[in-house]
Amino acid sequence: MKLTCLAIACFLLTGCGGEEFGDLRDFVKNSGTDMRGKIEPPPNVKLYEPFAYANDANLTDPFKPRKPEASTNGKGGGNQPDLNRPREALEEFPLESLKMVGYVYKAGVGFAVIRAPDGKLYQVKAGNYIGMNFGLIKKISDTEIVIKEEVQDSTGDWSERISSLQLVE
Repeated sequence: MKLTCLAIACFLLTGCGGEEFGDLRDFVKNSGTDMRGKIEPPPNVKLYEPFAYANDANLTDPFKPRKPEASTNGKGGGNQPDLNRPREALEEFPLESLKMVGYVYKAGVGFAVIRAPDGKLYQVKAGNYIGMNFGLIKKISDTEIVIKEEVQDSTGDWSERISSLQLVE
């Protein structure tokens, strides 16, 4: 009896198998017969021609400074910072890597709590220096530190830039 049921089940299953995806196979087989692709040739490559700046008196070499470097004797560009003052601890870190994590108000003075990349916490107030661009802290509020930085451009001139650090929660 079991053998007969098994034979009937096999017979029924063979009747179910057929070309179920025959139309899909035919489509894939015939889909590329009418296509003829054409690849355009690559463009001609122009040969590199080096340019010698020394041969043309009207052009200056972009790889040489246009002005002499600013001197370190305090007579450089207009807003040159004091290069002889002692450096503070937070001046060794880029401003972007410092995070304001708190604000403390004591004895009538607002202090900001700064987390440096070395993991240490520092307490600063207006008048302290911060960042690598001679950043002088001008104002501290409970949510922000306003910093005046002195940056040097490619010609050796110094200019002021106002930056800020926002409180990170």
